[in-house]
Amino acid sequence: MPRLRHTAALLPLAAATIVGARDASAQTALPAADQIAAAVLPLPTEFRTDATVLGYGADGRLTTLRTGAGPFNCLAPDPKVAQFHVACYHRALEPFMARGRELRASGVTGGRVDTVRFAEVQSGKLKMPDRGALYTLTGGHFDAATGTAPGANPLYVIYIPYATALTTGISERPVQGAPWIMFPGTPKAHIMLVPKM
Repeated sequence: MPRLRHTAALLPLAAATIVGARDASAQTALPAADQIAAAVLPLPTEFRTDATVLGYGADGRLTTLRTGAGPFNCLAPDPKVAQFHVACYHRALEPFMARGRELRASGVTGGRVDTVRFAEVQSGKLKMPDRGALYTLTGGHFDAATGTAPGANPLYVIYIPYATALTTGISERPVQGAPWIMFPGTPKAHIMLVPKM
């Protein structure tokens, strides 16, 4: 199997085929309480209550909806994206994640985002932690009545900058249900675990 270049390739759910997918043309954010409930769903239950949640205001801008004392920051569904997607990452990864959002907002696209971030990590301008977890759900839809996301697929990630197969003993080839390393040898090297591909 060829190495996959991005996690979207692991979850080939076209938004148009998802029952209950949000209409991106509406671009209306969920109510704040629903954004918070949806955003924390990827996390193990013991981390949900104290997670910080970033979501979207009426103006469509990303803002802090809830400040928590726990180790995770969670992103609510983006109203401009039809496919349901939420993510929670360890707060130590915030500088790296925030820089990616900042670059994309300024018009930087594709692989150039990582080119800039990698150069900044290597120069010491951008700090990467030595490890950090990320949990996501993609696809399906958020059911506010039940507080669940039927049809969403989970993805689990552990960032270990510069990790390789040689340094960890973990394969660099994607395998369903088994850990493997994506972007080996780079600042955003991470162990992937995809229950379903």
